[in-house]
Amino acid sequence: MRLAALALALLTALPAQAETCLRGVNLSGAEFGETPGKIDTDYTYPGEQTIQRLGKLGASAIRLPFRWERIQPRLNGGLDIMELAYLDQTVRRINEAGLIAIIDLHNYGYYAKKQLGSKDLPAEALADVWRRLAEHYRDRPKLAFSLMNEPHDIHSADWAKIQNAAIAAIRKAGAKQLLLVTGTAYGGAHSWTSDLPVGNNGRDLLGVVDPLDRYAYDFHQYLDADYSGRAPECSAAANALKAIDDVTAWLKTNGRRGFLGEFAASNRPECLTALRQMAAKVDANPQQWLGWTAWGAGPWWPADYIFNLEPTKAGERPQMKVLLERLKTKRPSAICGREAKP
Repeated sequence: MRLAALALALLTALPAQAETCLRGVNLSGAEFGETPGKIDTDYTYPGEQTIQRLGKLGASAIRLPFRWERIQPRLNGGLDIMELAYLDQTVRRINEAGLIAIIDLHNYGYYAKKQLGSKDLPAEALADVWRRLAEHYRDRPKLAFSLMNEPHDIHSADWAKIQNAAIAAIRKAGAKQLLLVTGTAYGGAHSWTSDLPVGNNGRDLLGVVDPLDRYAYDFHQYLDADYSGRAPECSAAANALKAIDDVTAWLKTNGRRGFLGEFAASNRPECLTALRQMAAKVDANPQQWLGWTAWGAGPWWPADYIFNLEPTKAGERPQMKVLLERLKTKRPSAICGREAKP
């Protein structure tokens, strides 16, 4: 017991390792439709051509949303063989394109309408699915685990404990990959340090514990009036940009690292300007930010979807052109995190 405690203490004392700077897009499709759904009818995994395009454009990462109910049809049961095969194939294609795959459990803190932390869905359920995924993927180094997309209506203190249970299960399974944790209230940067009805992320999420200290906070930030990412207008752009500055300061003060997992803009000129500024703010602070993935790519998005990042017959969309400017701009350091130099 003493040796185990000493080993844990040594691991905890190690500084967080530097990470490759992650810049790219969210690649949608596997999170689409009602569950369970039929593959390539109700939902789809992105194909090789779509992935290769992003690698050739200079991205270094793809955030890949998928659904808990499909990968694990029965709580605390085995992973679905076919769904895991689709996920495996996509991860392999992302890696073959020279990219890091960020697999994102895109469930908002719920499973089949049951809320995490409730009697019907205790914290152990999230720990179980991530233990199984960690055991399966622990030997894949070009992979990161995003524990949960945009949880909401769960108190921040409870949410920290739920994530800690999943982190402990992942590390016990022997997986050493980068972990992305988030806050409740959809993980919004604009409300990170606010006192909300569901708590205070900036206070309670400091309670995240990882024995390997290899994790970052996943923030989301949209530009419309209510920050929901449902409207083409960007009237809250100034506040959204300030939110990134405020989170950068929070990360620096607390010695933590962040990742901008979702942000987007319509093709309106003023919104494109804000999109450019937001990515630039993250890029300018590699000690605090590991990078960003913009929303949203994927061939199943309707042609008129306001945040569509897929090309048209005329070429790349205005939003993607802005992101390509950033991808072609060398960051202050090739590595990100507390070991990076400004």
